[in-house]
Amino acid sequence: MELILKTLSIVVFLLALYGCSSIPTGGRDNWIGHTESGEASFYDDKFQNRKTASGERYNHSLKTAAHNKIPFGSNVKVTNKNNGKSVVVKVNDRGPFAKGRVIDLSKSAFSSIGNPSSGVINVSIEVVQ
Repeated sequence: MELILKTLSIVVFLLALYGCSSIPTGGRDNWIGHTESGEASFYDDKFQNRKTASGERYNHSLKTAAHNKIPFGSNVKVTNKNNGKSVVVKVNDRGPFAKGRVIDLSKSAFSSIGNPSSGVINVSIEVVQ
């Protein structure tokens, strides 16, 4: 009986912890308003026309991005913290895989808010409709 009570207590604790998570679950609508800050980078030209995790082909002229958890098809407003410029991108890939990076942008999206020669920029992101 004591083992059952301990197990039940652990399950209840984990469910409560899961319910307090700052990462939304479920469909795209649950993510609207989710924000993060960190660095953004952009795809190298060698990825042009390669398949993304969503199955779409990467096109550096489209406003797309990679994020580790935000659902495919979600729109994300990316704002350069240094100059205030923003761009809205569609998530169609997974990544980035470098520490401190929150999003990888297509070359076109990155260029609209920062200089590609900088390599990375400090950004805030927000999932929008």
